[in-house]
Amino acid sequence: MTRIEVRRDEPIDKALRKFKSKIRKEGLLEEMKRREFYEKPSQKRRRELAQAIKREKRRQREADFQ
Repeated sequence: MTRIEVRRDEPIDKALRKFKSKIRKEGLLEEMKRREFYEKPSQKRRRELAQAIKREKRRQREADFQ
């Protein structure tokens, strides 16, 4: 469970901003969106393969610049 510490005089807007950024860093929003609908195993494999290809291309680009 995600928790944030809110100070006594801290505005609610700032606390909400902290909460949203912490959830984003933990990847909870992406997981919720992904679990919203059933994903067939073949679709999951295809999505994971596409992500792996994207990561590899990014690594290659970064290696070319160094």
